[in-house]
Amino acid sequence: MPTRAESWPPLSPGERSVAIEVLVHGPLSRSEIARRLGLSPGSLTRLTKPLMESGLLVEVPEAGGPAEVRQGRPSRPLDVVADSRYFIGFKITQDMVYGVVTTLRSEIVARHDRALTSHDPAEVVDLLAGMTADLTREGPAVAGIGVGVGGLVEDRAVVGESPFLGWRGVPLAALLKERTGLPVVVENDTAAFVEAETWFGAGRGLDRFVVLTIGAGIGYGLVLGGRRVPYAGDEDRGFGRHWILDPHGPLTPDGRRGSAVSLLTIPNIRYQVRAATGRDRTYEEILAAAAAGEPMPARVVTEAGRALGTLVAQIANFVMPEKILLAGEGVGLMKVAGDVVDEAVRDNRHPRAAPVGLETRVSDFHDWARGAAVLAIQVLVLGAAQE
Repeated sequence: MPTRAESWPPLSPGERSVAIEVLVHGPLSRSEIARRLGLSPGSLTRLTKPLMESGLLVEVPEAGGPAEVRQGRPSRPLDVVADSRYFIGFKITQDMVYGVVTTLRSEIVARHDRALTSHDPAEVVDLLAGMTADLTREGPAVAGIGVGVGGLVEDRAVVGESPFLGWRGVPLAALLKERTGLPVVVENDTAAFVEAETWFGAGRGLDRFVVLTIGAGIGYGLVLGGRRVPYAGDEDRGFGRHWILDPHGPLTPDGRRGSAVSLLTIPNIRYQVRAATGRDRTYEEILAAAAAGEPMPARVVTEAGRALGTLVAQIANFVMPEKILLAGEGVGLMKVAGDVVDEAVRDNRHPRAAPVGLETRVSDFHDWARGAAVLAIQVLVLGAAQE
């Protein structure tokens, strides 16, 4: 049964530019908006009027200091009405679907998770449609849905290839739209996470920014000029497998030696310990054993820390970012091997190079679902698709 949707009036390119500037950087005075976008006062007035009439923008009290004077009267800053529209974001993993509802500024207002017991596309769509109904039954109407999937996504609509789900050519956006009646955008999960951090998180306002994620796989996102650099069809296809950090390092089960994947991902760290000790342990148990000084886990975790530091240093050397955000379910490594990471960064950087701005965040899958909701905000509402 289709879900009730909150419609949104179409925006002109100029109106979108103003809306995005205020959404990401607001509240802003009219003079600051005009300066940022190179607009005359008259043009800005023309563009902001329909945005305020539609309820997207509103005047807010000045946070300290005198109000801007415009044509003989004080003018208060403009800000978005964050709760004027809501969005659903889903993150699909191999065995779970994580769902959130967010405001226009990506604040999470509701969560709902369900176990994924089948990878059949029709059954996954059934699950997503049911979760959408659950999230909206008692909550607000939503403007659209974003879905994050590990793998290659084409045209923000079709899952071209997802190793975790065993999918090829699944038109997920069309299938879910048919079931819910809502517009849907689908994207690689790392790309969605990077977009959210660029607009509302660690990369907000930065010109050069990198996201590096470690967990079940290795994720990488690059932001230049404040915009995520798309990979032209190569999203999630081998960044970690082909970045060799130690040619003499451990083998993965598929024969890769010394790559970022073989050294840093949770499955391969567990594989190394299991192969050496004959005992299967969780990632958390391995980190705890390493911290306690148990020889084999300590060796594997130390090698992983050295590899992570080398990878961070190489990224910093080539990209020269203002900040690198390290996130994902594998960043607990930093608590045990943080000193090793720092030493490896120093060893692989010029002695007088600027310090690497490394921010570490333990993120759960709701953060990734939030990223998918931000994609919905960008693409479905503001028309801010980045080609």
